[in-house]
Amino acid sequence: MNAPVSARVAVVVGNPKPRSRTYESALTLADRFGGADLVVDLADHAAELFDWGAPRVTELVEEVASSLVVIVASPIYKATYTGLLKAFLDRFPHQGLGGVTAVPLMLGSSPVHSLATEHGLRPLLVELGASVPTRGLSLLDSEHDRPEPYDAWFATAQQLLPTLPAPTPSLEATHMEATSA
Repeated sequence: MNAPVSARVAVVVGNPKPRSRTYESALTLADRFGGADLVVDLADHAAELFDWGAPRVTELVEEVASSLVVIVASPIYKATYTGLLKAFLDRFPHQGLGGVTAVPLMLGSSPVHSLATEHGLRPLLVELGASVPTRGLSLLDSEHDRPEPYDAWFATAQQLLPTLPAPTPSLEATHMEATSA
């Protein structure tokens, strides 16, 4: 297997529906970082997630683990992240996201659910070794297409996030391959 290409910004979307609002929100947030170089829409890989020998899922884990920043996005289901996202994150070894800065992003139908981001997804990412230097972003489904919540979050978080190198053309191929798989 070839060594994974390091992505500046990776996006992992745990919504069972392909190209969902969660997917759109994660890409909108990634734009604040200069765009996503790797996009993993787990709905495209659902059939392989429980096959521990699936080479494509293993490659995706390696690619995400070698990124500088990963945006981990999920809708809020039953006050937590989806099982689809959990199945993917279970593939990472202890400290498998060491050296990666993670940004938890969750979409919910009510402000009552906003704590799921900080009390559910954030601890999981920290357990995997990721640095999570900012509060996660919790969005209402009804606001996912408005720029204001992303801009407000990024304005307060930016100083705590790593400075990223400029995107390189070679990473565009990684983005295209992961999204078309």
